[in-house]
Amino acid sequence: MKNQENIFSRLFSSGKEIEEGTPLPIERINAMEGASALAKSLIFLQNIIHARLNHHFGKTDTFVQPEYSFVDDGSVFARYVIDHKLSVEEFILLLLALAPHAHPDLFSDLIRNHLPKGGDFPDFGGVRGQNYRGIMPTGETVLFVLAGMNLDHRFQLMHWFNSKECFPFATGLVSFDGSKDLEPEMSARLLLAPEKMTEFITGNRWRPAYSGQFPAALLTTDMDWDDLILAPATHRELSMIKYWLDHHDNLDADPKLGKRTKPGFRALFHGPPGTGKTLTAALLGKLFDLDVYRIDLSMIVSKYIGETEKNLQYIFDKATHKNWILFFDEADALFGKRTNVQSSHDRFANQEVSYLLQKVEDHDGLVILATNFKSNLDQAFMRRFQGVVSFAMPDVRERKLLWRNALPIHPALAPDLNIDQLAQQYEISGAAIVNILQMSALKALSESRAITHTDLMEGLHREFAKEGRTL
Repeated sequence: MKNQENIFSRLFSSGKEIEEGTPLPIERINAMEGASALAKSLIFLQNIIHARLNHHFGKTDTFVQPEYSFVDDGSVFARYVIDHKLSVEEFILLLLALAPHAHPDLFSDLIRNHLPKGGDFPDFGGVRGQNYRGIMPTGETVLFVLAGMNLDHRFQLMHWFNSKECFPFATGLVSFDGSKDLEPEMSARLLLAPEKMTEFITGNRWRPAYSGQFPAALLTTDMDWDDLILAPATHRELSMIKYWLDHHDNLDADPKLGKRTKPGFRALFHGPPGTGKTLTAALLGKLFDLDVYRIDLSMIVSKYIGETEKNLQYIFDKATHKNWILFFDEADALFGKRTNVQSSHDRFANQEVSYLLQKVEDHDGLVILATNFKSNLDQAFMRRFQGVVSFAMPDVRERKLLWRNALPIHPALAPDLNIDQLAQQYEISGAAIVNILQMSALKALSESRAITHTDLMEGLHREFAKEGRTL
């Protein structure tokens, strides 16, 4: 199918007769007033189906190509079609999956014109839902629209659906929901990925809601990359992740190295609590406009055999082809060391870790595992990480920057307060510094005064006590 003509090669020509299976070229043109790319495209789909039905019912001797010019209106839908250079078959696949969400009566209306008295039309396929009263397209619908009743072309299409050459299926843009037992494979419904349905119709980015099935929360921050105070060596290691996020598409497409590298990027963040591991994950997402999902391990890990794998499988299935960053905090709870096999439970636990290793390695996006103790992770993981980033406790220079950058504008600081001296004297994390300043500021505001040395010392005592230390 990929040897077909690219959809941007020329404009559709009006009334041109074509043979079954010949690709219909589309070309990008300037937007037309009052007609969005999606609306015009659905009209094109309507015309294609109408022409196909006319030929099927003998109203025309040949399948006549409708006139069409693709509209680039700058919408999410238009940019997707253009940026991914969809072939016309791929374009029609997308429109068939999208049609029920935007035009519920599109298929029914067309069929009524040819079967005014009703009746079954198995050649067209399609099913009805419990609440949805229109026709939902199936694999049979796709075959009919793209190939009519040309059996050889239908066989080619069925092979194409299952190949890497079919972009919509290969990337999860569309899928079949699975036919029922003993029923033909092409009787399965054609589904559009829910996130793309939202994006194409509303222009908004789709984000899954936190739930028992998807126990992951969107991780965001109001801070910027310049606010991240880390050791130079840590920044150098993070640069490799940034390089991958910027250029992995080009690397994956390389005919030599691309086929020798595994998909995705796996990074380990390790270091004491409060040193910036979670913040860094959020900032990477913000810098590259990617959603970061923090996985709730308490909802993933199960004492029941097989449940942890099932829960994780759902997470990775949802994340495939989404350009999300998956962030596993305190990852040693899920990806810890394997044990010596002394019971059936140990054997299943080790199988579980091996399964998790494989899922992380096969994922096509960025996966970040964070742990306070690097030594707690299974050593088999270390070979699979492209990036291992150490987050150390900040040194004096870094602590001074952390204190200064977090100082509030209101309330003010007492004149005798020496922030540099505190940074010099007390080794503490960036998160602890923020906690101290937050509580000190709240106390000062409640008493309508400036922040004093005593306030900060009380905060230091609290933070040290949390860690079992004394000043």
